[in-house]
Amino acid sequence: MSAGRVVVKVGDLKIAGAGATLVTVGVGSCVAIALYDREARLGGLAHVLLPDPSNGRENAPPGRFASTAVAGLLRLMEEEGARRARMFARLAGGASMFESLLSDGGRTLGMRNVSAARAALERVSVQVTGEDVGGSHGRSIYFHLDDGRLVVSSVLFPDVVL
Repeated sequence: MSAGRVVVKVGDLKIAGAGATLVTVGVGSCVAIALYDREARLGGLAHVLLPDPSNGRENAPPGRFASTAVAGLLRLMEEEGARRARMFARLAGGASMFESLLSDGGRTLGMRNVSAARAALERVSVQVTGEDVGGSHGRSIYFHLDDGRLVVSSVLFPDVVL
């Protein structure tokens, strides 16, 4: 299990334990999904691009889509001893970065990503305990696994701690 800073790239997911900080940057219309088991001191982070696979993308890596990233994080974390009953989730991102280009009946891609993440977490009975979503600004995420603190940074606003 990695310690120190662990970078999660766009469309990827990773887990780590105490002593590590999972980091992802450039979260615009994407959504960051963070899962944490406080007792195991184990967390996972996905930087999700889209709500779900479509148009022949069913074989893409699970971190790209909200509907598959949650299952991927759960599997990896449970393999390392985390228990779903002890987990909680936090979400960040889902901004309206390209509202004029990507909308669906008034719902931007960012908010569709957030809705898909919430639905995927609800399906597996993992409670969302904090969010910093929406708006029109990008974010960087720092998930501290010693204590489960999720720090959301933006150039335009003060840090948000979830």
